[in-house]
Amino acid sequence: MMRLLFIGLWVCLVTLLASYGGAYWMAGSSGGKDEQPYLAGLEYRRLEPINVPMIIDGSVRGYVIAKLVFTADAETLRKLPIEPQIFVTNAAFHEIYTDGRVEFGKLSKYNLAEMLSNIRTKVNEKLNGEVINEILVDGINYIDKSEIRALVDRSGAAPKKTPAASGEKATH
Repeated sequence: MMRLLFIGLWVCLVTLLASYGGAYWMAGSSGGKDEQPYLAGLEYRRLEPINVPMIIDGSVRGYVIAKLVFTADAETLRKLPIEPQIFVTNAAFHEIYTDGRVEFGKLSKYNLAEMLSNIRTKVNEKLNGEVINEILVDGINYIDKSEIRALVDRSGAAPKKTPAASGEKATH
């Protein structure tokens, strides 16, 4: 019985010493995870589509839908404390909303180069440096409000609730 107790204590002691030695050895080493150099170059980041309402005479006439991509230096993006996507989205929304030209449901020609340059300039000002290299257009479209209603009507919008349909008793 005593011999079994000493063997158990011996196993516990060896296990503790081995764990301590392993932890001590790992703490003294570089951790096995060297800092890999980050792949340098341009990085492309795609933004979520932006839906910008076009308001004419106090009412919404339609929406400009824009899909944008921006490029930036990968190392610079890695060092930023905040993701620049929100700044690009905000600047794009502002640029399209304030300077967008819609004439009775028709998307007039934008000077895209000027618009994209303005977005890039505004974002770089907010980020205090040359972070964004280029803004690219993945797609831009205009949908008139009447087209949206027609699409909803064709797709079979949810039927209006009637008292009988909702399980309530109809009283006459």
